[in-house]
Amino acid sequence: MNQFNSSIPFGGLFGKENRKAAIILLSASVILTTFKYYGTKDFYMNYLASVFSLFGNKELTSALYIFFSSLILLGLLPAMMVKFVFHEPLSLYGVRLGGWKWGLKAFLILAPMMMVFTFPSSRMESFIAEYPLYKGAGASPSNFMSYSLLYLTYYIGWEFFFRGYMQFGLETRLGDWNAILVQTLASCLLHIGKPGAEIYSSILGGIVWGMIVFRTRSLLPALLLHWLLGVCLDTFIIYL
Repeated sequence: MNQFNSSIPFGGLFGKENRKAAIILLSASVILTTFKYYGTKDFYMNYLASVFSLFGNKELTSALYIFFSSLILLGLLPAMMVKFVFHEPLSLYGVRLGGWKWGLKAFLILAPMMMVFTFPSSRMESFIAEYPLYKGAGASPSNFMSYSLLYLTYYIGWEFFFRGYMQFGLETRLGDWNAILVQTLASCLLHIGKPGAEIYSSILGGIVWGMIVFRTRSLLPALLLHWLLGVCLDTFIIYL
């Protein structure tokens, strides 16, 4: 124990230089584990479906459960950490317009490319089995529109956690590229259980969206691109 203390002082974990990064990384481990085990469709169906369902529709409720689990666990909880533990404004974590002109250009360039690259995935059985998260979303155009708008809550939580809380939060201590790579690693691991192609593409997405977020100092371009990716995939699966 003395040898451990002399080489890695335990008190240094929450020292002045390491405190914020240590809190972010430790809390990320707890939050992501909680989301992975308790924010899923399986958890809802196994333990909560018999207790409550909206409009008597368990499939719809399971999708909304995932959306709002993301919003609360990945979005609101870290936001509260920023405000009440770090005492910092959310604008430092990308909750602002930032360089919106550059972000708009990036969106207009990348959005068509994503639509093209998403189409092949919509033909794969593994993606068809996984998406849309609510299989009744295509019952009518109004159903699909409502579902797609609610889907945005999922991505708000996701983007704030990985590109906001983790990436911006670790930037000062780890540097730009290491912060991007750490959040990419974490987001990639959370994709485990999804189709294999999605897991690998999440690595590229984490890096590209991370670069855009740092360039604009805003989560908005990455949020809209990620949401568009999900909606396009669902659209292609349902209607094409």
